[in-house]
Amino acid sequence: MSAPAHRRSLPEAPTRRGWCPGLSRPMPTGDGLLARVHPPLGILSLPQARAVAEGARRFGNGHLDLTARANLQIRGVSEATRAPLAHLLEAAGLGDTRSDGGPQRLTLTSPLAGHDPSESLDVPALARAIEAAGLAVPGLPAKTLVVVAGRPAAEMPDGDAYVFPRAAGGVGIAVAAEQGFRDLVTCAAEEAPAAIATLLQAFARTGLRRMRDLSPEDRSALAVAVRLEMQPQVPSPVRERGHGVVSRRAVPFSPRASVEWLAPSQSVLTVDAPFGRCTADALDRLVDCASRLGAGEIRLSPARGFVLLPLQAPSPAGLMALAEDFIVAPDDPRRSVAACTGAPACASGSTPTLKDAARLAEIFAPLAADGRSAHVSGCTKGCARPGPADLTLVGRNGSYGAVIGGAPGDKPAMHLPIEAVLERLGRAKTVGLAAAFAPENTGTDFGRTRRPA
Repeated sequence: MSAPAHRRSLPEAPTRRGWCPGLSRPMPTGDGLLARVHPPLGILSLPQARAVAEGARRFGNGHLDLTARANLQIRGVSEATRAPLAHLLEAAGLGDTRSDGGPQRLTLTSPLAGHDPSESLDVPALARAIEAAGLAVPGLPAKTLVVVAGRPAAEMPDGDAYVFPRAAGGVGIAVAAEQGFRDLVTCAAEEAPAAIATLLQAFARTGLRRMRDLSPEDRSALAVAVRLEMQPQVPSPVRERGHGVVSRRAVPFSPRASVEWLAPSQSVLTVDAPFGRCTADALDRLVDCASRLGAGEIRLSPARGFVLLPLQAPSPAGLMALAEDFIVAPDDPRRSVAACTGAPACASGSTPTLKDAARLAEIFAPLAADGRSAHVSGCTKGCARPGPADLTLVGRNGSYGAVIGGAPGDKPAMHLPIEAVLERLGRAKTVGLAAAFAPENTGTDFGRTRRPA
């Protein structure tokens, strides 16, 4: 029997990372279509947050994902509801910005941008100018990302280009390399949008998907193009400099789940969505909280959470009420465990990753307290965390491949059902992760014979 016409017109669910859905082009997955919302600068007004919650409830299945690029995803959209959803969010100022397959949102900034007293740049203004300049560049890959930082940072998020303040003045522009990023040029802040536009135009002509795939010669050519645009003279070649390399593993400049004070009169309330997911009703309750506390907007965090800048800090009772839906404590072990949607909501997953991640987090708490990380991935795409973790579990045919210190695409040491994973993880706080997940475990453990799970 042939598929219904509306199903035949849909593309297959993606088998690798790279699809960037929007409102006009949602992505098919296991629980329907997934529509991504790209709030400008990752900021929602309270009415806009209400509109997102309403859209998820009326036109989706009521579930929302928060992404590592501070965007929102509405799940369970159908062919019949995709147009009404797009209309609702466009009316709220959250519609798609381009229709050529390029990035719907080009820049990523700290959720504290414009309020962090340690910033030496006007990050919101600079990011808006870069967005406007980038919108005019045709042929950009959908995942192109420019990170704009207002203060020097030891670690940066996974982007393509980076704009950051120099200690000696001006701003630096760098591009992603195989590990970390490499400096290209230094310029005045007001020159940065035009320089970034030139950089993006040159990158688009390479035909590559990500700047980290550029060769050293390609990066040198990009630097030449940017410097010629800034100052029409033959520039000196760019040099690869080791001090530009930084780790990709940690989430950058994102406040931890807690209540903190930026300044004597400015509090910050940060809550994280457990494993990057919440419901429309939970978002509505967060908007209610923001309104009570005098916060006029909700900011999305690359740590898959929400940041409020309220006029007053929440009461202990108010914080406990938020804890029913969100992570509110910085030492919550779920903050150290990444997880994708998994089965049955994702067509690529074969394991219930969200349920299994919740069970794993309880046992993982001692390791999380030591700074260890874990990732429960439904498949080798690794959507929730593409890079390595101390423990990565990769779903396959209902069990998990265990990877120690690697990424989802790396070869696992073994395949185990979740019960065996949890049993071995219980040993890890004593013998270490590598020993607990060694392919052959023999000998005694706590007075009993240890058998391979």
